This record gives sequence, C-alpha cells and structure tokens, in this order.
Amino acid sequence: MSQPNSKPARTNRPTGPSRTRANLQISFSPGAVDLPALVPIMYTFMFRNIASDGFVFSDPQSPGDISRNSKPGCVIAAPSFPADTPGIDEDYVFNWVRDGAITAMEVAKADMPTRPGGTVQTLNDYVQFAALCQSGIQPPLTKGHACFNIAGDPRPWTEQNDGPALQTITILAAYDQLDPGTQKQAVDLVNSNVAYLLGVYQGTTTNLWEEHSGYSFFARSAQLRCFEEIQASAIVGIDKPTGLRPAVKWLRQALADHWDGSKYVSLLADPGDGAQPSPQNPVVSGYDPNIDIVQAAVYGAVAVTDTKLLATAAQLRSQWEEGGIAFYPINKTDKEAFGIGPLFGRYPGDVYDGDTAHPVLGGHPWALSTCNVAELHYRLAAEIKSSGKVPVDDLSAPFFAQSGVDASTTPAAAAAALAATGDAMVQAVIYHSDNLELSEQFDGTTGFERSVHNLTWSYAAYLSAMRARAEAV
Repeated sequence: MSQPNSKPARTNRPTGPSRTRANLQISFSPGAVDLPALVPIMYTFMFRNIASDGFVFSDPQSPGDISRNSKPGCVIAAPSFPADTPGIDEDYVFNWVRDGAITAMEVAKADMPTRPGGTVQTLNDYVQFAALCQSGIQPPLTKGHACFNIAGDPRPWTEQNDGPALQTITILAAYDQLDPGTQKQAVDLVNSNVAYLLGVYQGTTTNLWEEHSGYSFFARSAQLRCFEEIQASAIVGIDKPTGLRPAVKWLRQALADHWDGSKYVSLLADPGDGAQPSPQNPVVSGYDPNIDIVQAAVYGAVAVTDTKLLATAAQLRSQWEEGGIAFYPINKTDKEAFGIGPLFGRYPGDVYDGDTAHPVLGGHPWALSTCNVAELHYRLAAEIKSSGKVPVDDLSAPFFAQSGVDASTTPAAAAAALAATGDAMVQAVIYHSDNLELSEQFDGTTGFERSVHNLTWSYAAYLSAMRARAEAV
C-alpha cells in the first residue's frame, strides 16, 4: 500500500444517521495501486450483498415484517433505497436474475472454503433461491422474469431473456460445489431454463438496461453461450434437446446481422410486418455504440478477437474521451494528471444518474462498464499471448491504436500494451472509489461517486476483470 496522498474520500453522497462512516482518507497513489491485492476486499464488499440464513436483509417496502425478509441465496443489487440514500429515488433491494448470476459466478470462481463433502453453502443457497423464485412464476409471467422480491416472490417487472441464460451458465460452473440434493435442483433449473429459451430465442425481449424491447445483441450472445455450454456439458441429467444445434447456428447468424458497417448495434427494432430486423433500424437513436456490446463478450459468446467487436469498442472509448460526442471531462483530468482512465458509461444518449426525477443528458461513467472494458483488454491480451497472433485489420486498427499497437507490433508487446490499458482503466475506478467501496456511477465531471451505493455488480465486474488479468500478465 502506498503512502497517503491527502485525497479525501471521493463521494458526493450526503451524510446521514442511517449511513454513519469513519472519517477516512484514500491512501493510494493514483495509478500505482496493486490491483490484484484488492481482490479479497472487493470480494468481501460483494459478499455483504448476498443473504444467508444468518445474514438477513429487511425489505424496505415492509419494514418490521419478518415474513418479507430475505431468504438465503438472495443477491440484492445494492443495499440502497431512497430513505437510505437521500437524493436517489431508486430502490435496489431486490434480486435481479442477471445480477445474481453474475455475482454467483464470482463465488463459484473464488475457491471458497468448503463444507464437508466439498460443497459451498453460498452456492447451494443461490440455486435454492433461484428454484424458489421460479416456483412462484405464474402466467402471464415467464421464466424470463427479471426481478424478484428478497423473499423470493416475483416483483412486478419485465421479462428479460438473457437472465435464464446467464443463470444457467453460472449453475453449470457451480455444479461441482453443490451438495447432492441441490445438484438435483440445479439440473431441474437448467433443463427448465433451456426449454424456455428454446421457445423464445428468436423473439424480442426487454434489454439489459431495462429501457426498450427489441432484438438484443447482448441477450442473443448470452443465449448462444448458454446453448454451447449445454451442448458441451457432461453433467448427468442435463437435457440436450434436438433444437440446440439449429439454435446455435441461428444465433450466430443473428449476431452477425447486428453489424451496420461500422459497429454492432445493440437493439434492433421489430419491423412489425414480418420483415427481417435491420441494424439500420435500431429501436431508438442515441443508443449506440452501447457498452452492452462489450458485455456480450465478457458474459456471452462473442469472441474477444472479433474485429467488429473491437471496432465497436474503439468507438465506445472515443465517444467518452475529449472530442467525443459524450465526453466526460473527468477523463481528460485523469489522463493529464495521473495517466489513468478512461472511465466508460453506457451509451451516448444516456440520461439515468440514479435519480429518475432529474435526468442528466449524457449520463455518467459506471464502475462496472469500465471494469468490463478493462476485462476485454485483458482477455484479448491473453488470447494474443496464447496464439501469438494480433488480430489487426482495417476494422480493429483504431482499437489497437488506442493502446499504441499496430500491425508491426510483436504479439508480446501487444499483449503487454493491452494489459497496461486495462490497468489504467481499473486504476481510475479505484481512484474514484469511496475508500474502495464502489457505487453504480461516478460523476462525469468531478469523478465523485453518485447514484446507488455499493452496487453488487460493480464488485463482481472488478473481480471478473482481475481473473482475466491473471491470465494476461
């Protein structure tokens, strides 16, 4: 740990009796933090948002009603609700299927201490809570229902068909750490999810950001990875329906059809007349380039060596740097003062800042978005180290140029440069953290934390990025 640099904790959250904190100072020199050394801390912060039989959350909507308390295995999106976080009108004390799966994946990869028999109780709880949630689904809700109360019953919300795919991927990864009874539940859940997805993968869905419905690049990528992992699974009892193979082929082509000539388009509109959707007809303007394209590689089946993906990622970075259409001033400040960053947001027309009553045009950078882009760089570096090939072409050249790499760069030098680029991004996340705690967003001008505090996905994204980094350096 480096010596204190007298920087105050970087947060704009108002103080209040419900969130008493010690008066601490950040003791990390900007850009010089040992990033892997923070993994145990970030894991602990993430783990605070997972319920167990001895660690229970109260429902802010029903204070004092213990019947509404959390059930073991519930993963809350954040311990943040309006009464707890003044100035923020969002309640995140719910279990989102997507967030839960992404979080539980980090538990599965963490080499947790096991119980007798080699099982991890947190993962047993996760599967059992997922089964509880599914058991309460009744029409018109589907197995794509995205959000549940912490007691396990459905919250009025949308259907999002990336969720069952991500949940399935996580359960497959966690299977060997489950006890025998929970393994049976896991197989039943997986088979149920896959049967559902085979019936809906060609259709529209509410997207990752829960704002629009259409043909989603991210959902299709998650579904493709799910189907491919089911095909490869050797777990006894996992069904492999005949529809899997044609579904994989169809989804690969559908993903390719999101290319508009310069970037992958996040969400295609349904023409409504039986015609094929087109990347020239997105659901809404100002939505691209969208960070969920990078997330389709981090959490889905899109290869990090896909040069069309890299072309899209280059545009994402450019739009938030100086001269870009959604420029965050903090990125210029960080680069000039410390050589760190940039921070990434969601998409250029974003207006969500944690307070839906007072939208801010352009939005703000997100910790998870930045960690996801860093992970792309780490994973690409690892691929280049392994293959000895740098996938530079006319499409990907702008992406590699952002790390000082071109067609003449050796694979070893390219991999090192990409890893250094990823490090600079994660260093910015740490510098702007609140004593290492991560909120959902950072202010695009000041860099101070904003929106809901202690977002579970922010920690999971950091941990996932560090796992990728370990393969790259």
